[in-house]
Amino acid sequence: MANFDAEFDASGLNCPLPILKAKKALGGIESGKVLHIIATDPGSVKDFDAFAKQTGHELLESREEGGKFHFLIKKS
Repeated sequence: MANFDAEFDASGLNCPLPILKAKKALGGIESGKVLHIIATDPGSVKDFDAFAKQTGHELLESREEGGKFHFLIKKS
């Protein structure tokens, strides 16, 4: 797994909360920094893909491990 600058655990939250909270967390870091998001909602996979496309942030990684979904988003 790549390095990241901040982490947000959205486990147990359902759509749209992981996206809304991640958006807030991204607002608190500088451009070029990477946010690691952990989610348990299977819908978050397509949600974060769409979120990255809509906002211009770069989705560096999207994977599932042990029933949890991990995303790395680089702030644009």
